[in-house]
Amino acid sequence: MATGSRVTRPRSSVWLSERKAPKRKGDQQPVGLDHVKIVAATVRLLDAEGLAGFSMRRLAADLGVTAMSVYWYVDTKDHLLELALDATMGEVALPPEAVGAAEELEHLAAEPQDWREQLRQLASEYRRLLVRHAWLSPLLGEYLNMGPNAMAFSNAAQRVMRNSGLPEEKLTSALSLVYQFVYGFGTIEGRFSARCRAAGVTQDELLQEVMSSVEGRPEFDESRKTMEAGRGRTVEEMREREFAIALDFAIAGIEALRDAP
Repeated sequence: MATGSRVTRPRSSVWLSERKAPKRKGDQQPVGLDHVKIVAATVRLLDAEGLAGFSMRRLAADLGVTAMSVYWYVDTKDHLLELALDATMGEVALPPEAVGAAEELEHLAAEPQDWREQLRQLASEYRRLLVRHAWLSPLLGEYLNMGPNAMAFSNAAQRVMRNSGLPEEKLTSALSLVYQFVYGFGTIEGRFSARCRAAGVTQDELLQEVMSSVEGRPEFDESRKTMEAGRGRTVEEMREREFAIALDFAIAGIEALRDAP
C-alpha cells in the first residue's frame, strides 16, 4: 500500500459492540420508542423501498420522531441493519429436533426424524426468507450475521448435517453447498419478484413477454427448449419444481460422498 494511503478497517459488528443498553445523546429517552419498534419499522421500510430507499431520516419520519431519537438506541445505520437482518432470521421455522432443547432431544430418541427432510425444511425456509425480504441478500455479504437468530439457524443446520453421518471434516463443505445453492436461487427469485412488482406486472406476464420476444431467434433456441421442458403452468410451479429437484441433487451428492475417501 502506498505511503500515506488511508487504511479502511472493516466495520464493527453490533454483536461485538460493548454497548449493552441505549445511551443518552443529550436528550431524555424518547417516549414510546424502543428497540423492537425501531427494528420492526426498519424491516417494513426495507421491504417497501429496499436498501436504496432506506435512510435513518426516512425511518425517523416513518416513526414520527427525530433522527436523534433513533440514534438514542443505535450507534450507526450499519448496526441497525444488522439488527434488522437478525430479526428476519428469527422468522425461520427450525426443525424441532434440531434446536437442541433437552425435551426435543428426548423426542428425537423416541421418533428419529430423517435428516434429509429436516434439511429440506431448513433450505425451503431460507429460500422463502430471501424471497420475502429481497434486501437481505446483499446484507448477508456485508455483515458477520452472528446475531442470536442467525446462530440458532446455523446451529440447527449443523446438527441436521451432522445427523447425516458425514465426518466432521466434511460438514462445512456440505453446508456450503446447500447454503450457496439456496442463496443463489432465493436471491434471483426475490429480485425477479421485486422487479415484477415494481413494473406492475405478474411474473407469468413478464416471462411470457420474454418468451414471445425470443421466438424465432436461433441464439435462444437451446435456452428456450430447456425452459419449456421444465416449465409448469405458472412461474411459481416452475420454481417449486426446480428448487425441489435441485435440492434432491444436492442431498444425493452429500450421500454419495459421505463415505468417500
